[in-house]
Amino acid sequence: MRDQDDGEHDGGEHCGTRSGEQDRHDACAGAGGAARGDGAQDPEPRRGRPRSAAAERAILDAVITLLEAGEPLAGLSIERIARTAGVGKATIYRRWTGKEELFVDVVRDMEPVDPPVSGTEGLADLRVMLESLRTRGLAQRSSVLLHNIFAQMKSHPKLWDEYSGTVIAPRRELMLAAVRRAVAAGELRDDLDVELIDDLFVGPMLVRTVHRPDAPLPDDLADRIIAALVQGLAPAGSPARA
Repeated sequence: MRDQDDGEHDGGEHCGTRSGEQDRHDACAGAGGAARGDGAQDPEPRRGRPRSAAAERAILDAVITLLEAGEPLAGLSIERIARTAGVGKATIYRRWTGKEELFVDVVRDMEPVDPPVSGTEGLADLRVMLESLRTRGLAQRSSVLLHNIFAQMKSHPKLWDEYSGTVIAPRRELMLAAVRRAVAAGELRDDLDVELIDDLFVGPMLVRTVHRPDAPLPDDLADRIIAALVQGLAPAGSPARA
């Protein structure tokens, strides 16, 4: 089945034009660009019809279907994914530069959606992001497939680097920004390194979600972590709390 979502074709197939019909620039882009009437090359081919959300959904679902059938990440090829999705390889390459980028989007699609944060609050935004980390941990526990995908990703450095750079790093930057807002608002101490403060908040949740897969993840865990850190661990009235 050839994909018809946005006029894409593999490797410059069918690049000819019919009399009186406008050149299909997208279809011919893979074969060296589209020619203008004066014989020169267009610097940037004009785009065809808008990308199809249905095609993207089909591609993501195809990867999940293959993984559910027991195919390892390392064994999946773009050709196999395209055939399973019923699209051409060009449709995939128009959206993703390679397998690593595609697989990261598959994981994002399977994980709970990151909740929005205000961008103006400190501790309140930290709580939202800690809760998101907890729900992602729950999702991995409840989905054998998602758990297996993460296990495989960690054994493939290129894929894990892609996930770290495009997903984990931006989340960490959001957390650091919230810590800075909390410090500026007087909610947290201003004499500690913000990265250390961030690690103190994220660390307990990572221990529960990653390093102790059998540990409970109660609904109020984010609140309990924040309260323990803000109030301190020393007993009330002790010199450490003075």
